[in-house]
Amino acid sequence: MDWINLVVEMAMPVVLAIVTLLVGLAVIKVLVNIISKQIYKSKLDESLKPFIMSVISIGLKLLLVVSVVGILGIPTASFVAILGSFGLALGLAFQGSLSNLAGGVLLLTMRPFKVGDYIEGAGYSGTVKAIQILYTELVTPDNKMIYVPNGNMSNSGIVNYSVHDTRRVDFTFGVGYEADNQHVLDTLKQIVLKHPKVLLDPEPFVRLSGHGDSAVEYTVRAWTKADDYWDVHFDLLEEVKTTFDKESISIPYPQMAIHTVND
Repeated sequence: MDWINLVVEMAMPVVLAIVTLLVGLAVIKVLVNIISKQIYKSKLDESLKPFIMSVISIGLKLLLVVSVVGILGIPTASFVAILGSFGLALGLAFQGSLSNLAGGVLLLTMRPFKVGDYIEGAGYSGTVKAIQILYTELVTPDNKMIYVPNGNMSNSGIVNYSVHDTRRVDFTFGVGYEADNQHVLDTLKQIVLKHPKVLLDPEPFVRLSGHGDSAVEYTVRAWTKADDYWDVHFDLLEEVKTTFDKESISIPYPQMAIHTVND
């Protein structure tokens, strides 16, 4: 019966470790939910909240693994040393992931953008939904989710369209050479100034800016609130076309003059 006692003695730590693991995972899930609710209710920056929750979840699970290893009778110090060596080897194998981790820390430290900002970076654009440990989540205007590695994001140029309250809408319109210059300028100024979402300070800019091959070019620059940018952009485009037609101001097609010489 000694072998039965031996099996029981060996099985007990294994069973206890399994129970501890299962109960521990359940407890961690509950704790993470409770902490998550408190963090998301707090006044912490929205960009930090997902990152902090990821770190807490991973940290608690690592502690649970160390506890389970201790229950199995494996010396904790030795396990930590082995875990460190394994982590080093794993780090060398997954240098990209470590780069993403460092990129996430850099983004949260330098804070070139925050949750809710509309940005361009690493070849993608969208509204920032969350900054995770390894990835930044972007939501595109057509509601697609993009997961951009933090390493790529932190090492690329980032354009943040949400930093300032106002933005400038820029246009270049081509007009036929036969059109009266002052008439065109007055018409464009009237179109811009009558739009209710165009700001008068800074004053809108309307000037002749170039002589093209087929058209005289006019530059229009108008300031508006950042939230109204696309409304102003499309409204002015439509209004210019409509008004030019009414005022008989032509928008010419590209033209090429060909001269033939008869021998």
